[in-house]
Amino acid sequence: MDTSTLSRIGLAGLAVMGQNLALNIAEKGFPISVYNRTASKVDETVDRAHREGSLPLTGQYSPREFVLSLQRPRSVIILVKAGAPVDQTISALSDYMEPGDTIIDGGNEWYENTERRIREISEKGILYLGMGVSGGEEGARNGPSLMPGGSYQAYSNIQDILVKVAAQVEDGPCVTYIGEGGSGNFVKMVHNGIEYGDMQLISEAYDVLKHVGGLSNSELADIFAEWNSGELESFLIEITADIFKVKDEGGDGYLVDNILDKTGMKGTGKWTVQQAAELSVAAPTIAASLDGRFLSGLKEERENAAAVLKEAGLSEDIGFVRSGIDKKKLIDDVRQALYASKICSYAQGMNLLRAKSNEKGWNLNFGELARIWKGGCIIRAVFLDRIKKAYQRNPNLASLIVDPEFAKEMVQRQAAWRRVVGLAVSSGISTPGMCASLSYFDTYRRARLPANLVQAQRDLFGAHTYERVDRPGAFHTEWTKLARQSGAGAGVLN
Repeated sequence: MDTSTLSRIGLAGLAVMGQNLALNIAEKGFPISVYNRTASKVDETVDRAHREGSLPLTGQYSPREFVLSLQRPRSVIILVKAGAPVDQTISALSDYMEPGDTIIDGGNEWYENTERRIREISEKGILYLGMGVSGGEEGARNGPSLMPGGSYQAYSNIQDILVKVAAQVEDGPCVTYIGEGGSGNFVKMVHNGIEYGDMQLISEAYDVLKHVGGLSNSELADIFAEWNSGELESFLIEITADIFKVKDEGGDGYLVDNILDKTGMKGTGKWTVQQAAELSVAAPTIAASLDGRFLSGLKEERENAAAVLKEAGLSEDIGFVRSGIDKKKLIDDVRQALYASKICSYAQGMNLLRAKSNEKGWNLNFGELARIWKGGCIIRAVFLDRIKKAYQRNPNLASLIVDPEFAKEMVQRQAAWRRVVGLAVSSGISTPGMCASLSYFDTYRRARLPANLVQAQRDLFGAHTYERVDRPGAFHTEWTKLARQSGAGAGVLN
């Protein structure tokens, strides 16, 4: 084959994400070959490439032709469903690949699967990357945030492509080499966990403003648009403002009010919470968002509970507009509560990344992670620049909460935060994310906790021993015996 006609890179798996990423690569001037088991998807992609400006994209219809159409060392991105389909695709393609070639998995894969594949494929001399891709179909087409982990050589082979294809922000492209092994997948997983937390917190802000403040959809659209020009400026706040503006073409009123309140999920949020538990890292805001999704799925049970509790005498005015509420003050309080809650959620995600990085020796650069999330991805936000700077000031920062800048902001906002959570609780509106963030803050900031009592209980029933504040060593006490002795002559308090 004439090597001058070979493609610079290949992409297999042409669902929407795959098609869009392939077109993005071609548009940046890199000739690309595409392949899909279903031939019609290949035709569709080739047709789109032609329509979108005669982009340098060629379709291939067999694994062999696809692999042989690429320049050496060959690099192939696969974008298929996580799990077995990835293994099947690797198997089909690697038969025609040579030592020094690279496979890049761009799916939402469990990081240990990537580590297994790195081991398996290295026996053939093939390099491997597990690359998190965030930004949805829009990001894939116009510039995603990319999180490649695995072989550094593999990254070097395609770095020139990735830096052009990724979203561009003022301090560079939203891609960096993450680290060894499955680190790219793990970072993407935690990114998604943070995303769960963000979405939960925004939905709680909406719930409080709507039901306690009595705000209309058009007022909510204006508030979120205004928030998006300040410290909360982010993709999620921006799209939320847009959602409140959309009238229902298939019914009355606004579309958002006619959407069933059951949240779907793909699994990365659950993995994040499981990993936090495995590593003994507190991630209550992310866990609360996961619980929120589980409970939202119990639609019929919730409707039944509402009826049963109403019958049992639960007041109708729970959760409804308070007369005489100062809307302007409530809106400002909710903004501050949302911001402070977000700091806690991101702190939890970063602490989980640090714990895993330490366990695996990945040497993750947290400031750089915050930087590559500033564009292209779902959690992109102005706020991430503050996080980047916090880690530049102190790469060994124990928590975002103790960064001097963020600490000041938390303290300034805590009164508003407490007012919102208190108002929600007294109104019977659940704000599990905000409550989890606030209790995380209140636990973390206290020099002494009631855990001394828990240790005493553990020692009493299980002889687990305890440490003392005034001298070193492990101690055990015969609590019950001593209590009975001292209790013999003790009176009851009047």
